[in-house]
Amino acid sequence: MRMTKGEVTRQKIIEAAAPIFNQRGYAGCSMQDVLDATGLEKGGLYRHFSSKEELAAESFKYATAQAIEFRNRGLEEIPHSITKLRYFVERFVTVTSPIPGGCPLMNTAIDSDDGNPQLRELARKAIEDWKARIAKVVKGGIQRGEIRKDIDARRFANTIFAILEGSLMISRIEGSKNALKDAQITLETMLEGISQPAAPDFAGNGRSNPTSDRKAS
Repeated sequence: MRMTKGEVTRQKIIEAAAPIFNQRGYAGCSMQDVLDATGLEKGGLYRHFSSKEELAAESFKYATAQAIEFRNRGLEEIPHSITKLRYFVERFVTVTSPIPGGCPLMNTAIDSDDGNPQLRELARKAIEDWKARIAKVVKGGIQRGEIRKDIDARRFANTIFAILEGSLMISRIEGSKNALKDAQITLETMLEGISQPAAPDFAGNGRSNPTSDRKAS
């Protein structure tokens, strides 16, 4: 559906404000900063957003959606769950957020920890959504026999997310990708550990589907 002129203007404001909030944080970004970035008058800005809080919330949702789409691009085309998880980890480590300022989820989670309940709740929901996506891949892998049945999908998703976001924070502080690369190596080992071993055939060779090649005797 084609957007109205007002909707187009509103979207342009969000796109201009998102990197400012992401780089400076909620407290460090003023509405004047947004006015300067968009070229709008104050009345034009408040016609679309009633408050700084509303604009910050919409900017976060936009920035997070952009980061998730960018990092997960091509993920659904990968059939095998372990390969899909490896791809997810690799993209997180190697692909920079499309929104200037780094990962909007990490930035907002830290920035809103005490001062902004609305942003904190949005960050919490975004974290849950991200972990749910990982858990869905793990559950699918268990159902298809690609991942061990004793693996707890929720726990494993929590672990992947915590390792990646934690290493990202360290990398940002250190100004080096070493922590992220170390995390990738560790997660690669973990993924190998949860992979369902191939079942042996009559000769004792590993095979993922031992019945597929059997010949009637």
